[in-house]
Amino acid sequence: MRSTSSLTIQWVKPDIAAEQWEFTGHPDKQGFYVRHEIDWEQILSGFDAGRLVPYPRSERIAGVPVALSYSSYDDYARYLAKAKRGYRRNYSLMEDALQRLGTLTLPAPIILQCNGAALLFSGYRRLCLAWNYGMAPCVWLLPVEKRVLSCA
Repeated sequence: MRSTSSLTIQWVKPDIAAEQWEFTGHPDKQGFYVRHEIDWEQILSGFDAGRLVPYPRSERIAGVPVALSYSSYDDYARYLAKAKRGYRRNYSLMEDALQRLGTLTLPAPIILQCNGAALLFSGYRRLCLAWNYGMAPCVWLLPVEKRVLSCA
């Protein structure tokens, strides 16, 4: 017999401008951007080419490894459950609202996909909320093409 829940999350297209710090300030992600020659303008100009896709708890999406997705429960315990209070607070507020209201509308986490690799660009706490309640969240999967430099 399967237990079911009436809790739901509605995923919507995220606002890329609200996530700019993930590109300019997150130290763990800079190597991915450099290796794949990704700049902010590429992300902005191609953002509408992304699409909402389900992302069941996994290290991969459509067979492609996702860097920094931290999908295991041990990862959750290390990176969120035992994180500093300020980082956990946003998760706790979402969790309380989900339990109280029964449904939430959240911006989808963003995954960049480039050259056979992917990166969880933003939304780790939102992913954990869905995963911890047995839901398969949707993410905004954004293909990023390698820059083509022109010689003018």
